[in-house]
Amino acid sequence: MTKADLIEEVSRVVEFTRKESEVIVEAIFDSVVKALREGDKIEIRGFGSFRTRQRQSRVGRNPKTGARVDVPAKRIPYFKPSKELKDLVNDEGTETPAATPAPEL
Repeated sequence: MTKADLIEEVSRVVEFTRKESEVIVEAIFDSVVKALREGDKIEIRGFGSFRTRQRQSRVGRNPKTGARVDVPAKRIPYFKPSKELKDLVNDEGTETPAATPAPEL
């Protein structure tokens, strides 16, 4: 599923325009990135958690030339799925119900 597919799915389920759905999806992604940049952990119960992990600096090799390359320390994003998500993904006997459109207000 691509971001465009996700926007289309949100648009279909909540019956918003594609543009409104795009704003929602972008706002969620921007919030996740902002929190990770600030070093916060994002936990979505029943889905999983996002956090960053610190990678130490190291010496690597250029695969073409074999020359040593200093790789600096950096933070990387990391996703840890919840037990519920793992169970849903691995439960082959039960189909996950498709999202249903929002009720009329």
